[in-house]
Amino acid sequence: MPTSQDNPSLETHPAPSQRQTADVQPSTQPNSQSNTSAGAPLSLDSIIEAQVGFMQQWLRAQADTLSVQACQWFGEQPLCQYLQADDLKRLINDGLLQQPMSDVMRTDIRDILHTVIYHPINDNVPLSELMDDTQVETLASYIGRHDEQRNALIHTLIGNETFADLLTQTLYHAINDFMENTLDKAGGVGKLMKLGRSSFEKATNKNLDEKLQTYLHRNIKDLTQRAETNAQTHLSNDEVARLLVMGWSRIKDLPISEIQTYLNDEADNNSIEHIEASIQQSYNRLRLSPYLRSLVAASIDTWYSNHQSDTIAAVAASLPIDPLRQWRGAYLSIPRSPHH
Repeated sequence: MPTSQDNPSLETHPAPSQRQTADVQPSTQPNSQSNTSAGAPLSLDSIIEAQVGFMQQWLRAQADTLSVQACQWFGEQPLCQYLQADDLKRLINDGLLQQPMSDVMRTDIRDILHTVIYHPINDNVPLSELMDDTQVETLASYIGRHDEQRNALIHTLIGNETFADLLTQTLYHAINDFMENTLDKAGGVGKLMKLGRSSFEKATNKNLDEKLQTYLHRNIKDLTQRAETNAQTHLSNDEVARLLVMGWSRIKDLPISEIQTYLNDEADNNSIEHIEASIQQSYNRLRLSPYLRSLVAASIDTWYSNHQSDTIAAVAASLPIDPLRQWRGAYLSIPRSPHH
């Protein structure tokens, strides 16, 4: 009969429990270098736990590398391969414009506007902090070059019939008040002048007031036409720019809180609420209209035509977004278990 000496494969081995005891036994020595920080000897469970932690760390390092490579690969793909213009149109039309703004969001908008406008810091910050002199000069020069628009504005303010009628009525009332007050204080001479006025109206069969208004209107209309011509001649491009810059120099040192003087902050007459409600009314009327949807479609087509051949990374960078950096930040911010 063969024995273990004749066939090594038949050599007897210790039982599993004996092997585990033998494997762990060296670690039970008091001076072993494998002791834990607490001084307790390593057990089989602690060895397995350490091995599991090592494997998790190794797998996480591999996953980080693979994820970065996948993100880089995805960023190199063209936009048109994953996104079409119609997808963007559906997103904006159905996802945004289809839904009205919630009451909670509207309340938040009003509260935030109120906080920004009435913040105490506005009392100590000048208007020049919002716009510097160079911007004002550029804007003034741009406005000054628009001759046709400026002449139209001058005509609207000076050369129209409404302005002539307003000026006529103002001068008439001023003259009439002057005459009435003068005649009352003139005594007998005043009575004589009133008698002459009455005789004139009877002789000409015309009311002196109407005659005076007709005379003023005819002459003032001619004067306003001359004033309009003079204004258009005088207000050259340089003069308009100079007036705008000069006006800015007078107000640029005022605090930003000066804007509050043009607003009401009363509970029953709040300017911010009126402005927000007016904007919401216009938005709700336009968001489902064919007009706004046509503009949205045209805008998306223009943007998509410019960027459809760009890579996803290039499109993200133009927003600007760094997908790889943000992915890493999000990944590192994920809470880890003690084993991680």
